Amino acid sequence: MEKVKRTPARLSDLVEEFNMEILTKAPNYTTQTVTISDVNRPALQLVGFYKYFEPMRLQILGKAEMVFLQAMMQEKRRAVLESLLRCEIPALIIARNMEVFPELIELAEKHGRTLLRIDKTTVDATSEIIDYLNKKLAPQITRHGVLMNINGQGVLLLGDSGIGKSETAIELLKRGHRLVADDAVEIRRVSTSLYGTAPEIIQHYMEIRGVGVVDVQQLFGMGAVQFDTEIDLVIQLEQWQDGKFYDRLGLGEETYEMLGVKLPYMTIPVRPGRNLAGIVEIATMKNRQMKYGYNPARDFVSRLDQHYDALNEENRRRKQ
Repeated sequence: MEKVKRTPARLSDLVEEFNMEILTKAPNYTTQTVTISDVNRPALQLVGFYKYFEPMRLQILGKAEMVFLQAMMQEKRRAVLESLLRCEIPALIIARNMEVFPELIELAEKHGRTLLRIDKTTVDATSEIIDYLNKKLAPQITRHGVLMNINGQGVLLLGDSGIGKSETAIELLKRGHRLVADDAVEIRRVSTSLYGTAPEIIQHYMEIRGVGVVDVQQLFGMGAVQFDTEIDLVIQLEQWQDGKFYDRLGLGEETYEMLGVKLPYMTIPVRPGRNLAGIVEIATMKNRQMKYGYNPARDFVSRLDQHYDALNEENRRRKQ
Protein backbone atom coordinates (compact mmCIF):
# COMPACT_ATOMS: atom_id res chain seq x y z
CA MET A 1 0.00 0.00 0.00
CA GLU A 2 1.40 3.38 -1.02
CA LYS A 3 2.54 5.68 1.76
CA VAL A 4 0.41 8.82 2.00
CA LYS A 5 1.87 11.76 3.89
CA ARG A 6 0.72 15.23 4.90
CA THR A 7 3.41 17.86 5.30
CA PRO A 8 2.68 20.68 7.77
CA ALA A 9 2.80 24.20 6.32
CA ARG A 10 5.50 26.48 7.67
CA LEU A 11 4.07 29.62 9.22
CA SER A 12 6.97 31.72 7.90
CA ASP A 13 6.12 30.64 4.33
CA LEU A 14 2.49 31.66 4.87
CA VAL A 15 3.57 35.06 6.19
CA GLU A 16 5.83 35.60 3.19
CA GLU A 17 3.19 34.41 0.70
CA PHE A 18 0.63 36.95 1.95
CA ASN A 19 3.12 39.71 2.77
CA MET A 20 1.94 39.90 6.38
CA GLU A 21 3.38 42.32 8.90
CA ILE A 22 4.93 40.62 11.92
CA LEU A 23 4.02 42.44 15.13
CA THR A 24 5.34 39.84 17.57
CA LYS A 25 7.13 36.54 17.07
CA ALA A 26 6.81 33.35 19.07
CA PRO A 27 10.17 32.07 20.36
CA ASN A 28 9.90 29.13 17.92
CA TYR A 29 8.64 31.25 15.00
CA THR A 30 11.17 29.87 12.49
CA THR A 31 9.96 26.31 13.10
CA GLN A 32 6.25 27.02 13.65
CA THR A 33 3.90 25.03 11.46
CA VAL A 34 0.19 24.99 10.68
CA THR A 35 -1.47 21.57 10.53
CA ILE A 36 -5.15 22.48 10.01
CA SER A 37 -6.40 24.33 6.93
CA ASP A 38 -9.38 25.93 8.65
CA VAL A 39 -9.13 29.54 9.92
CA ASN A 40 -11.19 30.60 12.94
CA ARG A 41 -12.80 33.96 13.71
CA PRO A 42 -12.95 33.87 17.53
CA ALA A 43 -16.44 35.21 18.10
CA LEU A 44 -17.82 32.93 20.84
CA GLN A 45 -14.39 32.90 22.45
CA LEU A 46 -14.64 36.67 23.00
CA VAL A 47 -17.56 36.01 25.32
CA GLY A 48 -15.80 33.16 27.09
CA PHE A 49 -17.09 30.04 25.29
CA TYR A 50 -14.18 27.65 24.67
CA LYS A 51 -15.91 24.26 24.78
CA TYR A 52 -15.44 23.48 21.06
CA PHE A 53 -12.42 25.72 20.47
CA GLU A 54 -9.63 24.19 18.35
CA PRO A 55 -6.37 25.99 19.29
CA MET A 56 -4.42 24.41 16.41
CA ARG A 57 -6.27 26.62 13.89
CA LEU A 58 -5.05 30.04 12.82
CA GLN A 59 -7.11 32.80 14.44
CA ILE A 60 -8.17 35.99 12.65
CA LEU A 61 -9.77 39.13 14.06
CA GLY A 62 -11.88 41.14 11.63
CA LYS A 63 -13.56 44.51 11.89
CA ALA A 64 -16.59 43.18 13.76
CA GLU A 65 -14.43 41.50 16.42
CA MET A 66 -12.17 44.54 16.80
CA VAL A 67 -15.13 46.92 17.16
CA PHE A 68 -16.64 44.54 19.73
CA LEU A 69 -13.38 44.56 21.69
CA GLN A 70 -13.05 48.32 21.34
CA ALA A 71 -16.38 48.78 23.10
CA MET A 72 -15.16 46.91 26.18
CA MET A 73 -13.56 48.48 29.21
CA GLN A 74 -9.79 48.03 29.04
CA GLU A 75 -9.66 45.61 31.98
CA LYS A 76 -12.40 43.44 30.46
CA ARG A 77 -10.72 43.51 27.04
CA ARG A 78 -7.43 42.54 28.60
CA ALA A 79 -9.04 39.56 30.34
CA VAL A 80 -10.72 38.41 27.10
CA LEU A 81 -7.47 38.63 25.11
CA GLU A 82 -5.56 36.94 27.93
CA SER A 83 -7.91 33.94 27.69
CA LEU A 84 -7.42 33.74 23.90
CA LEU A 85 -3.66 34.11 23.90
CA ARG A 86 -3.22 31.67 26.74
CA CYS A 87 -4.21 28.99 24.20
CA GLU A 88 -1.34 27.59 22.12
CA ILE A 89 -2.53 29.00 18.81
CA PRO A 90 -0.19 29.07 15.76
CA ALA A 91 -0.82 32.79 15.21
CA LEU A 92 -3.35 35.58 15.58
CA ILE A 93 -3.96 37.66 12.46
CA ILE A 94 -5.42 41.17 12.42
CA ALA A 95 -7.26 41.93 9.16
CA ARG A 96 -7.59 45.23 7.24
CA ASN A 97 -4.31 46.58 8.71
CA MET A 98 -6.33 47.76 11.71
CA GLU A 99 -4.75 49.42 14.70
CA VAL A 100 -3.81 46.96 17.41
CA PHE A 101 -4.58 47.44 21.09
CA PRO A 102 -1.36 47.97 23.09
CA GLU A 103 -2.45 45.27 25.54
CA LEU A 104 -2.80 42.80 22.64
CA ILE A 105 0.86 43.23 21.71
CA GLU A 106 1.85 43.07 25.37
CA LEU A 107 -0.08 39.83 25.94
CA ALA A 108 1.20 38.25 22.71
CA GLU A 109 4.76 38.86 23.89
CA LYS A 110 3.92 37.63 27.40
CA HIS A 111 2.52 34.31 26.13
CA GLY A 112 4.99 33.93 23.27
CA ARG A 113 2.41 34.09 20.47
CA THR A 114 2.93 35.20 16.87
CA LEU A 115 0.85 38.28 16.10
CA LEU A 116 0.40 39.24 12.45
CA ARG A 117 -1.34 41.93 10.43
CA ILE A 118 -2.63 41.72 6.87
CA ASP A 119 -4.10 44.40 4.57
CA LYS A 120 -6.86 42.18 3.14
CA THR A 121 -10.46 42.11 4.30
CA THR A 122 -11.37 39.36 6.74
CA VAL A 123 -13.36 37.37 4.16
CA ASP A 124 -10.66 37.62 1.47
CA ALA A 125 -7.84 36.81 3.89
CA THR A 126 -9.72 33.83 5.34
CA SER A 127 -10.69 32.30 1.98
CA GLU A 128 -7.24 32.83 0.43
CA ILE A 129 -5.39 31.44 3.44
CA ILE A 130 -7.69 28.38 3.56
CA ASP A 131 -7.10 27.80 -0.16
CA TYR A 132 -3.32 28.10 0.35
CA LEU A 133 -3.37 25.71 3.32
CA ASN A 134 -5.61 23.19 1.52
CA LYS A 135 -2.90 22.87 -1.12
CA LYS A 136 -0.01 22.80 1.34
CA LEU A 137 -1.63 20.28 3.67
CA ALA A 138 -3.09 18.07 0.96
CA PRO A 139 -2.41 14.30 1.19
CA GLN A 140 0.51 13.41 -1.04
CA ILE A 141 2.48 10.51 -2.42
CA THR A 142 5.70 10.25 -4.41
CA ARG A 143 5.85 8.33 -7.68
CA HIS A 144 8.80 7.40 -9.89
CA GLY A 145 8.14 9.00 -13.26
CA VAL A 146 8.28 12.13 -15.37
CA LEU A 147 5.67 14.89 -15.29
CA MET A 148 5.28 17.20 -18.29
CA ASN A 149 2.91 19.99 -19.22
CA ILE A 150 1.96 19.34 -22.84
CA ASN A 151 -0.23 21.98 -24.46
CA GLY A 152 -1.74 22.87 -21.09
CA GLN A 153 -2.32 19.30 -19.90
CA GLY A 154 -0.37 17.58 -17.17
CA VAL A 155 0.93 14.22 -18.41
CA LEU A 156 2.52 11.73 -16.01
CA LEU A 157 4.86 9.25 -17.71
CA LEU A 158 5.37 6.00 -15.79
CA GLY A 159 7.51 2.98 -16.58
CA ASP A 160 10.47 0.89 -15.49
CA SER A 161 13.90 2.50 -15.14
CA GLY A 162 15.62 2.79 -18.52
CA ILE A 163 12.41 2.52 -20.56
CA GLY A 164 12.94 5.99 -22.04
CA LYS A 165 10.89 8.40 -19.94
CA SER A 166 13.59 11.07 -19.66
CA GLU A 167 14.59 10.72 -23.33
CA THR A 168 10.95 11.20 -24.32
CA ALA A 169 10.78 14.25 -22.06
CA ILE A 170 13.86 15.77 -23.73
CA GLU A 171 12.25 15.41 -27.16
CA LEU A 172 9.05 16.97 -25.82
CA LEU A 173 11.07 19.87 -24.44
CA LYS A 174 12.59 20.42 -27.89
CA ARG A 175 9.02 20.62 -29.22
CA GLY A 176 8.23 23.49 -26.82
CA HIS A 177 6.56 21.66 -23.93
CA ARG A 178 7.42 22.09 -20.24
CA LEU A 179 9.09 19.91 -17.63
CA VAL A 180 7.58 19.76 -14.17
CA ALA A 181 9.45 16.85 -12.59
CA ASP A 182 11.89 14.12 -13.58
CA ASP A 183 12.53 10.87 -11.72
CA ALA A 184 10.50 11.72 -8.57
CA VAL A 185 7.05 13.31 -8.76
CA GLU A 186 5.33 14.56 -5.62
CA ILE A 187 1.57 14.21 -6.13
CA ARG A 188 -1.00 15.84 -3.88
CA ARG A 189 -4.78 15.73 -3.89
CA VAL A 190 -6.68 19.03 -3.70
CA SER A 191 -10.44 18.52 -3.69
CA THR A 192 -11.04 16.05 -6.56
CA SER A 193 -7.93 16.92 -8.58
CA LEU A 194 -4.32 15.77 -8.46
CA TYR A 195 -1.38 18.15 -8.74
CA GLY A 196 2.24 17.21 -9.28
CA THR A 197 5.52 18.95 -8.58
CA ALA A 198 9.19 18.07 -8.15
CA PRO A 199 10.98 17.73 -4.82
CA GLU A 200 12.71 21.05 -4.18
CA ILE A 201 16.23 19.67 -4.51
CA ILE A 202 15.71 18.34 -8.07
CA GLN A 203 13.48 21.04 -9.52
CA HIS A 204 14.31 21.71 -13.23
CA TYR A 205 17.03 19.01 -13.24
CA MET A 206 17.00 15.82 -15.32
CA GLU A 207 19.16 12.72 -15.40
CA ILE A 208 19.96 11.16 -18.77
CA ARG A 209 21.86 7.89 -18.81
CA GLY A 210 25.21 8.30 -20.52
CA VAL A 211 25.05 12.10 -20.28
CA GLY A 212 24.40 12.72 -16.62
CA VAL A 213 22.46 15.48 -14.88
CA VAL A 214 21.35 18.45 -16.97
CA ASP A 215 19.77 21.75 -15.94
CA VAL A 216 16.71 22.12 -18.17
CA GLN A 217 16.20 25.74 -17.17
CA GLN A 218 19.73 26.65 -18.29
CA LEU A 219 19.58 24.58 -21.48
CA PHE A 220 16.10 25.49 -22.73
CA GLY A 221 15.28 28.68 -20.83
CA MET A 222 12.78 29.66 -18.15
CA GLY A 223 9.82 28.84 -20.39
CA ALA A 224 10.79 25.16 -20.47
CA VAL A 225 10.07 24.50 -16.79
CA GLN A 226 6.96 24.76 -14.65
CA PHE A 227 6.67 24.55 -10.87
CA ASP A 228 3.55 22.38 -10.78
CA THR A 229 0.59 21.26 -12.87
CA GLU A 230 -2.71 19.49 -12.53
CA ILE A 231 -2.42 15.89 -13.76
CA ASP A 232 -4.85 15.13 -16.60
CA LEU A 233 -3.43 11.91 -18.08
CA VAL A 234 -1.27 8.96 -17.02
CA ILE A 235 0.78 7.16 -19.68
CA GLN A 236 2.53 3.87 -18.95
CA LEU A 237 5.56 3.11 -21.11
CA GLU A 238 6.35 -0.60 -21.32
CA GLN A 239 8.63 -2.80 -23.37
CA TRP A 240 6.92 -4.13 -26.50
CA GLN A 241 5.93 -7.78 -26.02
CA ASP A 242 5.32 -9.86 -29.12
CA GLY A 243 2.01 -11.65 -28.93
CA LYS A 244 0.51 -9.29 -26.35
CA PHE A 245 -2.76 -7.64 -27.31
CA TYR A 246 -2.56 -3.87 -27.55
CA ASP A 247 -5.68 -1.77 -27.98
CA ARG A 248 -5.69 -0.57 -31.61
CA LEU A 249 -8.95 1.34 -31.53
CA GLY A 250 -8.94 2.97 -28.11
CA LEU A 251 -12.51 2.07 -27.29
CA GLY A 252 -11.60 1.03 -23.78
CA GLU A 253 -11.44 4.03 -21.44
CA GLU A 254 -8.99 2.77 -18.83
CA THR A 255 -8.34 4.66 -15.60
CA TYR A 256 -5.46 4.89 -13.14
CA GLU A 257 -6.24 5.60 -9.48
CA MET A 258 -4.10 7.63 -7.10
CA LEU A 259 -5.21 9.06 -3.75
CA GLY A 260 -8.76 8.04 -4.57
CA VAL A 261 -8.86 9.98 -7.85
CA LYS A 262 -9.26 8.15 -11.16
CA LEU A 263 -7.40 9.55 -14.18
CA PRO A 264 -7.44 8.59 -17.87
CA TYR A 265 -4.77 5.94 -18.52
CA MET A 266 -3.00 4.73 -21.65
CA THR A 267 -0.34 2.07 -22.19
CA ILE A 268 2.21 2.75 -24.93
CA PRO A 269 4.52 -0.13 -25.97
CA VAL A 270 8.15 0.87 -26.60
CA ARG A 271 10.41 -0.57 -29.28
CA PRO A 272 13.13 0.82 -31.58
CA GLY A 273 11.84 3.11 -34.29
CA ARG A 274 8.76 4.37 -32.45
CA ASN A 275 8.56 8.14 -32.10
CA LEU A 276 7.50 8.22 -28.46
CA ALA A 277 7.39 12.01 -28.15
CA GLY A 278 5.07 12.25 -31.13
CA ILE A 279 2.87 9.45 -29.82
CA VAL A 280 2.64 11.10 -26.38
CA GLU A 281 1.66 14.38 -28.04
CA ILE A 282 -1.10 12.66 -30.00
CA ALA A 283 -2.27 10.81 -26.89
CA THR A 284 -2.50 14.14 -25.05
CA MET A 285 -4.48 15.73 -27.88
CA LYS A 286 -6.84 12.76 -27.97
CA ASN A 287 -7.30 12.98 -24.21
CA ARG A 288 -8.35 16.61 -24.56
CA GLN A 289 -10.92 15.61 -27.20
CA MET A 290 -12.31 12.90 -24.95
CA LYS A 291 -12.41 15.30 -22.01
CA TYR A 292 -14.79 17.45 -24.03
CA GLY A 293 -16.97 14.53 -25.06
CA TYR A 294 -15.53 13.41 -28.40
CA ASN A 295 -14.20 9.86 -28.70
CA PRO A 296 -12.69 9.32 -32.17
CA ALA A 297 -12.68 5.51 -31.72
CA ARG A 298 -16.43 5.46 -31.09
CA ASP A 299 -16.98 7.79 -34.03
CA PHE A 300 -14.89 5.47 -36.22
CA VAL A 301 -16.80 2.34 -35.09
CA SER A 302 -20.08 4.18 -35.64
CA ARG A 303 -19.01 5.01 -39.21
CA LEU A 304 -18.02 1.38 -39.79
CA ASP A 305 -21.40 0.20 -38.51
CA GLN A 306 -23.17 2.63 -40.83
CA HIS A 307 -20.99 1.50 -43.73
CA TYR A 308 -21.72 -2.20 -43.14
CA ASP A 309 -25.41 -1.48 -42.58
CA ALA A 310 -25.47 0.27 -45.97
CA LEU A 311 -23.68 -2.68 -47.62
CA ASN A 312 -26.09 -5.15 -46.07
CA GLU A 313 -29.03 -3.07 -47.21
CA GLU A 314 -27.58 -2.91 -50.74
CA ASN A 315 -27.06 -6.69 -50.79
CA ARG A 316 -30.62 -7.23 -49.57
CA ARG A 317 -32.00 -5.07 -52.37
CA ARG A 318 -29.97 -6.94 -55.00
CA LYS A 319 -31.33 -10.27 -53.81
CA GLN A 320 -34.94 -9.09 -54.17
